[in-house]
Amino acid sequence: MTIWTPTDDGFADLTSHDTFTSGPPHNTFARLRRDDPVSWTDWDGGKGFWSITRYDDILEMNRNTKVFSSAQGIRMEDQSYEEYLARRTFQETDPPEHMQMRIKLAKAFSKGVIAQFEEDLRGLCTDILDEVLQNEQFDATKTIARELPMRMLGRILGTPDEDLPWLVQKGDALIANTDPDFTSHVMDKMSTDEFRMMPFNSPAGAELYAYAKDLMEKKNASGDTDGILHLILQPSPDGTVISETEFRNFFCLLVAAGNDTTRYSIAAGMQAMCYQPELLGQMHEGGAIWDTAADEIIRWATPALYFRRTANQDYDMHGKTIREGEKVLYWFASGNRDESYFKDPMRVDLMRNPNKHLAFGLGGPHLCLGMWLARLEVTVLFQELSKRITHIEADGEQKFLRSNFVGGIKSLPVRIKRA
Repeated sequence: MTIWTPTDDGFADLTSHDTFTSGPPHNTFARLRRDDPVSWTDWDGGKGFWSITRYDDILEMNRNTKVFSSAQGIRMEDQSYEEYLARRTFQETDPPEHMQMRIKLAKAFSKGVIAQFEEDLRGLCTDILDEVLQNEQFDATKTIARELPMRMLGRILGTPDEDLPWLVQKGDALIANTDPDFTSHVMDKMSTDEFRMMPFNSPAGAELYAYAKDLMEKKNASGDTDGILHLILQPSPDGTVISETEFRNFFCLLVAAGNDTTRYSIAAGMQAMCYQPELLGQMHEGGAIWDTAADEIIRWATPALYFRRTANQDYDMHGKTIREGEKVLYWFASGNRDESYFKDPMRVDLMRNPNKHLAFGLGGPHLCLGMWLARLEVTVLFQELSKRITHIEADGEQKFLRSNFVGGIKSLPVRIKRA
């Protein structure tokens, strides 16, 4: 049994956000991997692009930062150079500039530092689950998967608990800016020129920036200067400091990506439990499974469906020539289902090992900064959940985001039996 069967006809329009409201078009990705692994797409909304869909090809190209650059944007949309400079984060930079920013943050997000959050994280899981599991029916995305990373985000940023729902609402409006359930400013449905200098081309970026300025003023006034936000403001070894615009964009990135990606991983893991009942039994047995479960759940979820690069020079692959200046999309969602690399990729195998999935950007300098936090959140949540239930099943229609960039189950009605 597969966890869910893709419904696309194998020729889905990858430029359309509506395509992804039924989940990623895995029949299309399978066809492309088999027949056209370096595939050109014309696009009415901008310049066309190449789709890279095989695991090995994505890994090879992601390592090659000299040829394939992040410094012209990481999404399908085109930007002017002025817009790029106004919106960019360190995600949209290449080495060595990328590493200068990354070095500042690496210690704060290291495995050892993140491990110190485990007790707080387990307490948050306990609070959330003890409340939610009083009911036998609930929406798992909204009541569990959304709540945990939101509350953990507050610990990381040092924000007041009462501000968290507003912060996550604005983060949703940023990263899911093509879904009318999350924003009234749907990017592909209206003019966005007014906000073209704001992160994600969204008015929520302006609101988050104003919040960040106020938050930092309050922290400075109270002497609270030890957190991650102050760390990013410290000079680099060469004496350079982050600009006001770069800080604004980094704060928006933390709020959006720090919440959504883990949320949709947790939701995907709970979806898997509904359709593969053996997973809950394996969690009950525990042991070595907790060394591998989080990575398999994150592989299955692959919240970042693709990242874009731009070719700095001509490049030949599989009989095609990618020309200098052309956009290239690495479809991580496809690579993580590549049957030539992953055995039985349409099933969740919590003991899959090794599991060198692409969800964290394996192979390149942009390896996900928050991967240790994501792994810990997923592990602890499912450890605590499995202690408390004996059964979970789907209890209604699952709904996916309207986005070809961020993939996730935004609504997952379930029914459980408590232990």
